[in-house]
Amino acid sequence: MLSLQMIHILPILQGYLWLEVLHIVDCPVTCGPAEYSIGTECCPRCSPGNRVNKHCTEFTSTSCAPCIDSTYLDEPNGLTACTPCTHCDPVFGLIVKHPCRPSSDTVCEPLEGFYCTDPTKDGCKAAQRHSSCEPGQYIRQKGSPSTDTVCVDCTGDTYSDGSFTSCQPHTQCDQLKLQQIKPGTHQSDSECGQETSSLIAVIVCVVVTLALIAAVGIGVYFKKKRRYCIVFLQMNT
Repeated sequence: MLSLQMIHILPILQGYLWLEVLHIVDCPVTCGPAEYSIGTECCPRCSPGNRVNKHCTEFTSTSCAPCIDSTYLDEPNGLTACTPCTHCDPVFGLIVKHPCRPSSDTVCEPLEGFYCTDPTKDGCKAAQRHSSCEPGQYIRQKGSPSTDTVCVDCTGDTYSDGSFTSCQPHTQCDQLKLQQIKPGTHQSDSECGQETSSLIAVIVCVVVTLALIAAVGIGVYFKKKRRYCIVFLQMNT
């Protein structure tokens, strides 16, 4: 008789023991997408631009406070502190594209003459100055906020000082009836000048012309002086 009673009581005792175990061991709390877990509670998340000021309880909802002093939170959250806003540092080639707001972080972009080396969804984390083409190279593609300058070497009888958008042909001195003083390279143009024989001929012509002018001048002077002397003698006789 006693054994039958024990058989009936045993399942009840087992159930009671399981309930005690469940009270002792914390089971994970599964909350909805608009909630966060704190202890055994599922609390409503704070909206973007706000943080948790006080967690909810069994009887009260979550208390939220706005992000201030250059901080932000851009998603619904259960955080007690806001995230500091990003600083766009000119030292790293960055400038502010969109300022920080309580619900969104600062968006940075490259300074003029820089391009982004670490892009983000809407902006840039780091930038670098555009490369400068060397003498002997031309600029195939100018740098942009997202790409570096593309430089290409000059070939053949052409040159560039590094600032040209295409290599320029060397000056042909003979076509200008000049003598080549220095041949062109990929870094510089040809240097032209007067031929030595032509220069000497010009100098000789100038000297002869000046001598003729001087001789004519001297002849005119003495001719006038002689005429003056004859007139003077006639007046005295």
